[in-house]
Amino acid sequence: MRSDKRLSPEAIEILRKEIADAEGNEVFALGYINDAGLVHRIRIAARGNESAVLALPAYYEEADILIHNHPSGHLSPSDNDLAIAAQAAENGLGSFIINNEVSRLYVVAEPIPKKEKKLLNEEKLVSALEPGGAIAERLKKYESRPSQLDLMRLIIRAFNSDAVVCAEAGTGVGKSFAYLLPAMAYALLNKERVLISTATITLQQQLYEKDIPLVSGILKKPIKAVLIKGRSNYLCLRRLQDALREGDLDLGQQMEQLEAIARWSETTSTGSKSDLPFLPEDTLWSRICSEPDLCLAMHCPERERCFVQALKREAADAQILVVNHHLLFADLAARKEGAGYEQTVVLPSYQRIILDEAHTIEHSATSFFSETFSRISILRLLGRLYRKKRMQHFGLAVRFAAYLSSGLFLEKIDSAVQSLKDAMDSLDTSALSLLGEEGVIRLTKDKGELFRTSLFPSLRSLRQSISKLCQIVHDEIEALHENVQDEALVWELKAIIRRLEQIGGICGSFMEYEEEEASVYYIELMNGRRADSFARFSITPLDIAASLQEALWTRFKTIACVSATLTIDNRFDYWMQRVGLDSNSDLSILSGIFPSPFPYQSAVLLAAPTDSPLPDEAGYDAFVNAAVSRLISASGGSALVLFTSYSALQKAYEYARQELAGLSIRLLKQGDQDRSRLLQDFLQDESSVLFATDSFWEGVDAPGNTLRLVILCRLPFRLPNDPVYEARCEALEKQGRSSFMELSLPEAVMKLKQGFGRLMRTSSDHGVVAVLDGRMLRKRYGSIFIRSLPETRQAFTEFQEIVEKTESFLQNR
Repeated sequence: MRSDKRLSPEAIEILRKEIADAEGNEVFALGYINDAGLVHRIRIAARGNESAVLALPAYYEEADILIHNHPSGHLSPSDNDLAIAAQAAENGLGSFIINNEVSRLYVVAEPIPKKEKKLLNEEKLVSALEPGGAIAERLKKYESRPSQLDLMRLIIRAFNSDAVVCAEAGTGVGKSFAYLLPAMAYALLNKERVLISTATITLQQQLYEKDIPLVSGILKKPIKAVLIKGRSNYLCLRRLQDALREGDLDLGQQMEQLEAIARWSETTSTGSKSDLPFLPEDTLWSRICSEPDLCLAMHCPERERCFVQALKREAADAQILVVNHHLLFADLAARKEGAGYEQTVVLPSYQRIILDEAHTIEHSATSFFSETFSRISILRLLGRLYRKKRMQHFGLAVRFAAYLSSGLFLEKIDSAVQSLKDAMDSLDTSALSLLGEEGVIRLTKDKGELFRTSLFPSLRSLRQSISKLCQIVHDEIEALHENVQDEALVWELKAIIRRLEQIGGICGSFMEYEEEEASVYYIELMNGRRADSFARFSITPLDIAASLQEALWTRFKTIACVSATLTIDNRFDYWMQRVGLDSNSDLSILSGIFPSPFPYQSAVLLAAPTDSPLPDEAGYDAFVNAAVSRLISASGGSALVLFTSYSALQKAYEYARQELAGLSIRLLKQGDQDRSRLLQDFLQDESSVLFATDSFWEGVDAPGNTLRLVILCRLPFRLPNDPVYEARCEALEKQGRSSFMELSLPEAVMKLKQGFGRLMRTSSDHGVVAVLDGRMLRKRYGSIFIRSLPETRQAFTEFQEIVEKTESFLQNR
């Protein structure tokens, strides 16, 4: 074909000059098409030799056509040309080959015409949330909120202009509707998929079951939404059948639960753990749930009935995907490692994302990209591979032995498994001896000799034992006839071995920790000081900002980040810096703070005693214990008491139990039962008091008279024994920066805002938030905490007067 059929004269001239400047060698160029369908603009991306040039995928998204020349003059595509053209076609790009004179052109692949984007009608969508609007008509107690309308306008702008949004929306703004309307309307209008990611399954369920159906109703067009949880939330029918067949579970409740799950599996349409009529034991569910690296995919005998595969088929044509952050990062990690952004990986492809509860994404990403193992995780893998009970043998290895001619396999496995268990027990003993009272130790260069002598020999022995066991299985699998290689049993064996080899790799990394400065290596005590305690070994990235920048911010067209706590002193700088969102980049970033419509100024009293000791002063613990009891007495219960350490919680609880014994106030304590039951008891008893730590600073929703007093005993600075936090502080100090001002203080302010937010959950709520830490009033930085909270009534005075004001404020409402 003549080149002027597809290239403008200007483009031809530029290509000729670039090829001449490259001395006739191959040139890789990007072409941009004008309204007439001709390539009118050229950008050179790489230069090669006379037979090859780099075709850099990083440039694909920017162009319409990939163009390169064949110096030989023969324009037929090579196999490599065809592979590159196929990859580019996934992004909608075409591929051309030209001769050096740019007189002839060969079309390897036509470009896919770019779809014209349809913009959202801002006023039409916003009107749905205004008085008399479509949503207002469907909700009995709906109140139009200016901050909600403003938030929605910002998100509409992000969809229309392909921007990133950072939005802090105070409690009660109604952020779900503010992002759902634009997201769902855009998905319908442009036939594009939008992904909504949250921090918790609870919020996923609320969006999917309540909010999305309501919004879908007002849009008057059917829209398909699919809720997707992590694989471990779904039953694996193959693993269930294996457990039933082997039948060696501990007698009693586990066997009863297994049989009940088997009956349920015949009627459930989802296979989701949350749909079970009871809560199965963790050890049982972990034995029968779906797991990505144990999935046999097309080799699975249950693939036609598989719940996960059915969900994937459902998601394939969905316009709205509702996922959680961990699942999102699993998908992003696979795409970043080379799976690409245009096809189904863990999730179907998408280009627009809503990140709800966005303040948690650094923690979620850190957790996802960490590697861990423990004695318990190894024993679970070995139990699946091979185990003995009362002279009987169970596990995959026993079934696998039936394929083998040699009768020595099980003897070798028995010996290797026992050696591995002994090595793990030895490592566990060595690690536990290193853990002091704090129950955690970080591997640092100054302690290198200690670890080399007391830990590395056990790590080396465990790695060797893993290698020996894996080699035994590998050898037998390699010797199998080809017809057996694709058996489901063989595939699962390979998956178990891969997992064990990964643990062996972690052991090796631990022994080379001094050479790896980008990660934090640490060991922590699990199960406290009980007889069944064990050590967990973890490797965590020191900084996930760069990974998020590469995998998230630069890859998608619209990303709306929404949370009740994203700012410090009304600035987004801290959160943006932690998650790798660079305000100086080429990204279009829109931001806004949308205040809560709740009447904090009249409904909330913020109290802080001027006579409180500082935490490092004598008498502080005694002051807190007495203050907590007196404030609870003044409020008549209905209180949430939040601590930063469990030992402080225990002391305050025991003191209150004695001081308040004569009052009809039920005291509840974290640790006495699981979180959901504890919260249920608290919500059902209006006068009860809940003593809690870390995880209860957020996610507690107790509207009405159930909660009228929140006591924050200490400003929530992270304890210095957190190894990841400690390492991140050290990294900042090495750069000549202040770890206190850039990490400790902002993180504590964010957490205080979360704790403060437990009090008001509806516009009619009221109560007192008391901060007993003297640093809030006596330290210069304390004003940042105060300025970062909503404007309230204040009682910054002596404690005795605070007790009186608390009693008066609560009684007069």
